[in-house]
Amino acid sequence: MMNRIPLALTIAGSDSGGGAGIQADLKTFAALGVHGMSAITAITAQNTVDVTAIQDIDTAVIEAQIRAVADDIGVDAAKTGMLHTPEIIRVVADLIQEYGFTVVVDPVMISKSGAALLKPESKDTLIKKLLPIAKVVTPNSMEAEALSGVNVKTLEDAKRAAEIIAERGVEAVVVKGGHLFSEEKAIDLLYHKGDFHEFVAERHETKDTHGTGCSFASAIAAELAKGKGVIDAVDIAKKFVNTAIMYGLRIGKGSGPLNPMANLINKAEKFAVLDNVRKAIEIIESTPEIVKLFPEVQINIGMGLPYATGPADFVAVPGRIVRMPYGVKASSCPRYGASAHVARTVLAVKQYNNAIRAGMNILYTEEAIKACKEIGLTVSFYDRREEPDEIKDVEGMTTKWGAEQAVKRIGKAPDAIYHFGDWGKEPMIVLLGRDAVEIAERAAQIAKKIR
Repeated sequence: MMNRIPLALTIAGSDSGGGAGIQADLKTFAALGVHGMSAITAITAQNTVDVTAIQDIDTAVIEAQIRAVADDIGVDAAKTGMLHTPEIIRVVADLIQEYGFTVVVDPVMISKSGAALLKPESKDTLIKKLLPIAKVVTPNSMEAEALSGVNVKTLEDAKRAAEIIAERGVEAVVVKGGHLFSEEKAIDLLYHKGDFHEFVAERHETKDTHGTGCSFASAIAAELAKGKGVIDAVDIAKKFVNTAIMYGLRIGKGSGPLNPMANLINKAEKFAVLDNVRKAIEIIESTPEIVKLFPEVQINIGMGLPYATGPADFVAVPGRIVRMPYGVKASSCPRYGASAHVARTVLAVKQYNNAIRAGMNILYTEEAIKACKEIGLTVSFYDRREEPDEIKDVEGMTTKWGAEQAVKRIGKAPDAIYHFGDWGKEPMIVLLGRDAVEIAERAAQIAKKIR
């Protein structure tokens, strides 16, 4: 007998642009393996630039949607989003109490484009009726100010605001800081049962963040529906949303949406990437000429998931591919997380060409560079002697810096990047491509051209 799938309900507005609201919520539920259901509270006409119209749904219809779902299917956790009027907030709050839903409240007040999604007179109703029955509330800094009366500019301000909001009866408060609390990191603050917890992630320079708050609250609700505790649910949601922002969709003329499906696609592609690297290794091992390309540090080949964020999302060979008396051989089976060097190089170039997902290091020689060009590869380079001291001092930063320099040198992502080495560093070429098999085939071509 199959295990029952967790059930999550979003009670929120509809975004015709598909970036926020119930559309973002349902994508998030699906990506996290939860069956998503919806009760639409308002229909909005919006895109990446503006909200041009709002039509509230009759409260009787909102009630009927919630009852239809709760009476037949059941709800393990719910999430509220846009609740435009006091009347809508009251009916939603009453039903949450009646059915005893575990609920995450996203106190949506203003859209990314600046449109008011909560009528001014609705704020007091939200505070009095909805917050006391919420398990988690997820205000951004502006919403935290409105709910607490504290001017939130610093992390200490956020702590005071969270404590005041929690006094309304909320079990846990997450004040989303975004870039407010740090110029380099995205910091969210959780206040739960008297303790503060900070959740930190890389801050991405992008305007494609439409729907971030919706997906974050939905991800928390999804994890609560699975039976996770609040702290674990927030941690998972933070990581989930960070990946979705990193691979936000550049669509429309304004703020494009984040990409909740990036996480799901990565999961779906895990075996395919592993299999591709295995096939690439077979090509390398069956091409004896490749021994001509071996540097002293040996060779590795790696490939990342479509929406990779770090070395853990890359498949490579632990111990590398090594020279043997009879040819070359992978020292062990490929696995995820086996090469930070290849991962960092690919990720740096991927920023400029999202199709680049794989890399392989080979020995630098003038003949190898000539062969690269003869088979039609675009080649660029960087000079490690130009590397700033602050980059050299940070482990792993040289690779990223060098790849970025090589891209800037020719104005696009190259197929091969080389450097002349430095003190204690061997000259090297890194081949780049769409997948590991493509790179292995290119390496075989290059090796066969070298005398």
